Amino acid sequence: MRIITLNLNGIRSAAKKGFFNWMLKQNADVICLQELKAQEQDLLSPIFQPQGYHSYFHYAEKKGYSGVGIYTKQKPLEIKYGLGWHDADTEGRYVEANFGNISIASIYLPSGTSGEERQKIKFDFLDRYAIELRKIRESGKEMIICGDWNIAHQKIDLKNWRGNQKHSGFLPEERAWMDQLFSSLGFVDAFRLINQEPDQYTWWSHRGQAWAKNVGWRIDYQVITPGLKESVKSVSIYKDQRFSDHAPLVVDYSENP
Repeated sequence: MRIITLNLNGIRSAAKKGFFNWMLKQNADVICLQELKAQEQDLLSPIFQPQGYHSYFHYAEKKGYSGVGIYTKQKPLEIKYGLGWHDADTEGRYVEANFGNISIASIYLPSGTSGEERQKIKFDFLDRYAIELRKIRESGKEMIICGDWNIAHQKIDLKNWRGNQKHSGFLPEERAWMDQLFSSLGFVDAFRLINQEPDQYTWWSHRGQAWAKNVGWRIDYQVITPGLKESVKSVSIYKDQRFSDHAPLVVDYSENP
């Protein structure tokens, strides 16, 4: 089972850059997308409904903002749109596909880079989401949560860690939350199971020559329940083409996780 996650920074922009042509060649079972920056009427073109895939989108109410989606070969038993929190759900931050033995979600956590108010919203989201994550673990169901978490977990996960310790995305409180996610909450970072190398990034600023110099951040994850640890077979970050300011994170799982 191949799962891809990517923040598109605009689904229409990524389409023009060849994302869907690339996607169809990957033979992925599930593709999780974030930051659609589109509404339902914007995605009526056949390019956004690729043959062989079912598609499910959770749009933000605000035009040109946020939004998440899932493309899947197998039709899910159930789709959950949103987390049940009005403020987050109007921003289109979560969609989940339930396949019975496993659920796969696409999530886009808020960014706090625009200022104190948004950082407060981000912390509030993290507090509430930790409760949801605990419920998932208590339920015993297997889950893969794909997306842009907008936090680099450890020093190895961003190039300029020294200069970013007071910046949103690498604040001590955010990193402590990720520590909790991967310790007491019991979830697993699928990428780091296989690849513990430095300089593995999924997002690059438009400033300077961040992409060319690989001055990046690893903020996109596939977070899995511990029962799936043995299922992770290979991981990669695709950088041969650029569809966005993020790169696709590709994880191959054994056929029946």
